[in-house]
Amino acid sequence: MDITIAIDAMGGDHGPHVTVPAALRALDSDPQLNVVLVGLTDAIEAELKAHKAAVNPRLRIHHATEVVTMDESPQSALKNKKDSSMRVAINLVKSGEANACVSAGNTGALMATARFVLKTLPGIDRPAIASALPSEKGNTYMLDLGANADCTAEHLYQFAIMGAMLVSCVEHKERPTVGLLNIGSEDIKGNEVAKQAGELLKASHLNFYGNVEGDDIFKGTTDLVVCDGFVGNVSLKTTEGLAHMMGKFLTQEFKKSWLTKLMALCAMPVLKAFKKRLDPRRYNGASFLGLRGIVVKSHGGADQVAFFSAIHVAIEEARSGVLRRITEQLEIEHLQPSAAVKGSAVKHSQDMQ
Repeated sequence: MDITIAIDAMGGDHGPHVTVPAALRALDSDPQLNVVLVGLTDAIEAELKAHKAAVNPRLRIHHATEVVTMDESPQSALKNKKDSSMRVAINLVKSGEANACVSAGNTGALMATARFVLKTLPGIDRPAIASALPSEKGNTYMLDLGANADCTAEHLYQFAIMGAMLVSCVEHKERPTVGLLNIGSEDIKGNEVAKQAGELLKASHLNFYGNVEGDDIFKGTTDLVVCDGFVGNVSLKTTEGLAHMMGKFLTQEFKKSWLTKLMALCAMPVLKAFKKRLDPRRYNGASFLGLRGIVVKSHGGADQVAFFSAIHVAIEEARSGVLRRITEQLEIEHLQPSAAVKGSAVKHSQDMQ
C-alpha cells in the first residue's frame, strides 16, 4: 500500500540536517513510501545535495515561506504564520495529498495548528498525545502525555477508546487491555474523576483491566495506560530522568578502577544490547489522537535515528487504518460531541480566522 508522508523539514532543533537524511533513510527502507519535504526550498535542496540525493517521483519539495520557532506561542503561530512549514504540512493531510504529517517542531504550536486545521473527530472533545514506552512484555502505550492537564472522566474515557484502537492497529492486538492509572488497584482508590472514569470504562466495550499503578507501566500489566496530561507528562519526564541517571551511574561505577574497567570490557556486548533495548530514540514519535488526520510529533532534539522512528510511527498508523478504527469504536460506544463542545469549537475557529 502506497503511503505519502508530509514532513515538516524545518521543525526541531536541527531542521533539514536531521529531517532530510531521516526521510531518505525511510524511502530506502520502504519502496511503497512517498515523501513530501515541506519548508524552505533552498535549505532542503542544499541538504539533499549534501547527501547526493535529488527530487524524484517518490520525493518532492513543497515550498513554505515561514518557520515556527521552538519558543513561539501557539497563538502567534496560528495567526501570524499561515505559510509555515508546519501548517503547510498539516494542510497537505487535510487536502488528502498526504496520509500523515510528521514534525519535530514546537509541541504547543503543532497541536494548536493541527486541531485548528484538521478539527477533532465526532465524539472527541479533546485530542490527546500517545506514545509507546518499553516494558517487560514489549511496549506499553500511554496517553495523555501532556496535551490536557485537566480532564473529566468523559475525557479519560475518550482517551481510552482512541488509545485502545491505536494499540489494536499498530500492535495487531484485537482486544488490547486498558488500564486506568491510579494510586491503587482497588476501585475505591483515587479522586472522583478517576472513580467516575473507572465506571465509564467498566460499562464500555473496551477490554478494561481496571486500575493500574505507576510500576505497572513498565511491568507491561496492560497494553494501554490512561491518565490525564498532567500526570502523564510528569511520569514521562520522571522516567527519562531516571534512565539518564542510571546510565550515568553505571558509567561512573565502571570507571572507578582498572578492575571495574576490565569488567566493563568483558560486559560490553551485554551493555550494548541493554543500551539498544532502552534507547529512547527507538520510541520517538508521539501520536496526536482524536484529529481528523494523522499527526506525529517527534522530539525537538531528535537525531536522524530518532526522527526516522517518528516517520515509521506515521507510516504504521496510516497503513493500519487507525482513524477508521477509532471512528468505528466511537460509534460502538455511542459517543457524540456535546453542544457545548461544538459551540466552543465554532468560537475558537472564528477567533483564529
